[in-house]
Amino acid sequence: MKIRRKISLAFVGLTALLLVAVFFSIYYFAQRYTDSEFYLRLRQRATIAAQAYLEEDELNAPIYEDIRLKHLQQLPNEKEVILSVNINDKKVINPSNNLLYSGFYKKVFKNSYAEIKIDDTYYTGILYDDNEGDFIVVLSAIDLYGMAKMKNLKNILITTYILSLIFLYAIGQYYAQQVLEPIVTINKKVNSIRAKNLHHRLEPGKNKDELAELTHTFNAMLDRLETSFEMQSNFVHNASHELKNPLTAIIGQTEVTLQKVRTAEEYISSLEIIETEALKLNNLVNGLLELVYTEHSKKGIVIEPIRIDELLIGIKNDFDKTHPENRIHIDFSQLPDKEDLLLVNGSLSLIRVAIINVLDNAIKFSGNDIVHLWIKANNSTVEIKVHDLGVGIPQDEMKNIYELFFRGSNVRGVKGFGFGLPLSYKIINLHGGDINVTSEIKKGTLVKITLPNN
Repeated sequence: MKIRRKISLAFVGLTALLLVAVFFSIYYFAQRYTDSEFYLRLRQRATIAAQAYLEEDELNAPIYEDIRLKHLQQLPNEKEVILSVNINDKKVINPSNNLLYSGFYKKVFKNSYAEIKIDDTYYTGILYDDNEGDFIVVLSAIDLYGMAKMKNLKNILITTYILSLIFLYAIGQYYAQQVLEPIVTINKKVNSIRAKNLHHRLEPGKNKDELAELTHTFNAMLDRLETSFEMQSNFVHNASHELKNPLTAIIGQTEVTLQKVRTAEEYISSLEIIETEALKLNNLVNGLLELVYTEHSKKGIVIEPIRIDELLIGIKNDFDKTHPENRIHIDFSQLPDKEDLLLVNGSLSLIRVAIINVLDNAIKFSGNDIVHLWIKANNSTVEIKVHDLGVGIPQDEMKNIYELFFRGSNVRGVKGFGFGLPLSYKIINLHGGDINVTSEIKKGTLVKITLPNN
């Protein structure tokens, strides 16, 4: 069932319940008013009948009959019964109407008046005191006019109810169509967007409602998809380029070497070239494998407590061995008093790789200039800052720094593959942390790594 029909049926259903309550109330109170009005007429007639039959000195029965026939419309099946009663014992002497139960007479004795409806007949009884004794005057009749009026009212209400539901359903369908029309438009527009036209966006409109929010959500999703497609396209292009270069060099060098018999020195030189290109290819493949590894969830990663200050000291010692010319300076002046604040739960090998990549970039792109390394911690995070005085990153290229194989336009001559920072970014995010990079051309780059501590 479509949403439009659901909205229409829900609208009609709720309105139908409301109309049932309203129409039932109208019928109920109309019935009560009709009954009350007819009981009043019976009571008045009962009083006149009592005076006509019991007070012969004032008005005798023949005169009453004449007045009733000339001036009072006789009610359908109208009957009058006058019963003698013992007011002291509150008993009816020789009751002649077996339809009326004793409770009716008790109510007359108590209130001097009682009324009751049995089937379609209305009964009214009054207690009348006369010089000849006490009497109960019972007058009964059928309210044919009231019954016809209530039947007509019931038919009107039922007919109005059915027509109202039909009208409301039509109005509901039209209103639902108007409400859902923007959604239909959004649906058509979204279905028309393909990989080749991901730059298309939905029109949010002028209203600031839920549909506008939905449009903004779709546009944000399309932004992410377009970025992902661009990154994927760039990744395939750059990866194929980076893999092709060393393979081409290896194959070319091998073909040249095999064209004729070479001397031992020529074979050694050729093998050294092949080894260099093979090492580049090996580093590239290993980096890609590490990226694939970090794409997976934390399942299978060994989690252990890591002292960040000790890890940085160990990394600095390794750099001193592999790059003895490095000028990394570690500043421990902001260390917290509590050593526990420096503990981070995570994979030692992965976090080590992330920090090494950031430091390696800082050394490489600063021309081995001084690199400042700070560490500080609070009750929730450990923060590592790496600042170099290198060439910096152009501002218009900052949005691409986490893209695989991306390299700044001003560092194309520096060796590298362009997946060190993206790998570090994925590792830190895998551990619930964050990397923030700020840079300025020819003034250096600041990388801030934040990790949650214990």
